[in-house]
Amino acid sequence: MIRVVIPANLRVLAHISGEVELQVEGEVTQRTVLDALEARYPMLRGTMRDQLTQKRRPFIRFFACEEDLSHEAPDAPLPEAVATGAEPLLVVGAIAGG
Repeated sequence: MIRVVIPANLRVLAHISGEVELQVEGEVTQRTVLDALEARYPMLRGTMRDQLTQKRRPFIRFFACEEDLSHEAPDAPLPEAVATGAEPLLVVGAIAGG
């Protein structure tokens, strides 16, 4: 079971309280986790990645095991701790400005 924590505004949009647990078939990557998340919560499509290009939205970041995975390839395997459910994948809305 994969654990995912998404920003509060997206939890409200999807009517989720707390962390999401997902079953992911095959290799656990950013792409497979987001595919499973969007399949379960279709209202999240396009909020974390562009629907056409599948690229991460500019102000969305992915973290796991105290590492910024935002610039990793979408098909790169996520850390083992995420794949086993020991650690969650964190989706964080970045803030710009000063």
